Amino acid sequence: MENLVWIGAAVTVAGLALLIWCILRVARARKSGLDEEAMRAELRRVVPMNTGALFLSVIGLMLVVLGITLA
Repeated sequence: MENLVWIGAAVTVAGLALLIWCILRVARARKSGLDEEAMRAELRRVVPMNTGALFLSVIGLMLVVLGITLA
């Protein structure tokens, strides 16, 4: 079950990397001074990726806990 812990940790790190990417993309959009409609369009593109990144992080943490519990 040790492999499950490492796989879960890798999935969690991937999710966190995607979260950081989302944060940087929105920060870049804010700095570029987009008008309101363009900013809304950019956020509409980022929100699904952000939700997926959170889901990936949660699944990874669940795998880690499961691996520790079964070990």
